[in-house]
Amino acid sequence: MAFIETGDGTRLYVKDWGSGRPVVLIHGWPLDADMWEYQQPALTEAGFRTVAYDRRGFGRSDQPWTGYDYDTFADDLKAVLDRLDLQDVALVGFSMGGGEIARYMARHGGARVAKAVLVSAVPPYLLKTADNPDGVDRSVFDGMIAGLKTDRPHFLANFAKTFFGVGVFSSPSSSELIAWTGNLAMLASPKATVACVRAFGETDFRADLAHIKVPTLVIHGDADQTVPVDISGRAAAAAIPGARFIAYEDAPHAVPFTHAERLTADLIDFLRA
Repeated sequence: MAFIETGDGTRLYVKDWGSGRPVVLIHGWPLDADMWEYQQPALTEAGFRTVAYDRRGFGRSDQPWTGYDYDTFADDLKAVLDRLDLQDVALVGFSMGGGEIARYMARHGGARVAKAVLVSAVPPYLLKTADNPDGVDRSVFDGMIAGLKTDRPHFLANFAKTFFGVGVFSSPSSSELIAWTGNLAMLASPKATVACVRAFGETDFRADLAHIKVPTLVIHGDADQTVPVDISGRAAAAAIPGARFIAYEDAPHAVPFTHAERLTADLIDFLRA
């Protein structure tokens, strides 16, 4: 099954590999399911059934004009779980994919889910507001959108440097790998790419996190300049009952690439526990 259909008729591209307890991998912005280049094969080889899908508007999925909000994303995730009839699922969400997990657990009562993992994830709430004074100023997201609308390839190429933690004289990943992720990003529709900046930047997940009542692992790089760890990873772990937090020292946002082996090992340990 290459595609599943959501409630509004949008087709989502799905990679469904292996057998065993299911693990659903939810990608980050502005990539697609192929970002799990290192984790999905390894988890499948470790004896899990792995499912990774392209979010609407990204990769090989349909590109509708509407539906780029977290209620719809959570409903899309439910469609994947229901259509494949997955039970006792472990959800793994990277970056904006962590928002799908939080909203799904609240909106759909955590149905079918046994474990959750947030990796460099955006919850609880990125936007700076009167009751969230440590958040990111709205002008940052406005600037991202302006850059995307002016010259999307150029903006994404510069964004990748922060995403991967590229320095003046060093990079934790090869130039070829970084270029490949840029190619993945350009498969997305411009509408989805822009709309999702508003979605992950301005959605408040604080109330959603209380609904995560399954064993949860939170992993975040402590040098993440894209989604700062103090307002995201550490805050999310504190808000989720019983969650375990692991900080990757000196790691940037892109830990599925820069710390691929460590992340895979931590995932397998948590999933098998």
